[in-house]
Amino acid sequence: MANTLTMTPAGDPAPTGYERSCEGAAPGTDHGRAIRDVLDRIGDKWSLLVVGTLRAERLRFTELQRHIPGISQRMLTLTLRQLERDGLITRTVHAEVPPRVEYELTPLGGTLVELAMALADWAIQNHPRIEASRDAYDAAHAR
Repeated sequence: MANTLTMTPAGDPAPTGYERSCEGAAPGTDHGRAIRDVLDRIGDKWSLLVVGTLRAERLRFTELQRHIPGISQRMLTLTLRQLERDGLITRTVHAEVPPRVEYELTPLGGTLVELAMALADWAIQNHPRIEASRDAYDAAHAR
């Protein structure tokens, strides 16, 4: 994911979508709602892991659960329902005995993959430094 800035004619960085959402808001309006709403969905503990797992292929429930260590059946069910509700995945039920249910990313969900993988890579790369900072903070603030 390239990090490119758009520049104004004066040579200054142009405001981002986030910055524009915060500027000139009339009293009582909430332009950050869309950002909070989406971050509430994808910022939970499991959604980005599900999206990243479905990036390459459609999977059955048990296959998904096997690929995501630590997720319970209940949490996977809830996460899949919310992602389906938000239009990020589709659930296909095949009329077979026993029934076969598969999950895959929608085109909208596919647009999230690059961002999800970049965040996952960042987390893996920086987690040791974050843990060290937490340990140092906790030691400095211990009572």
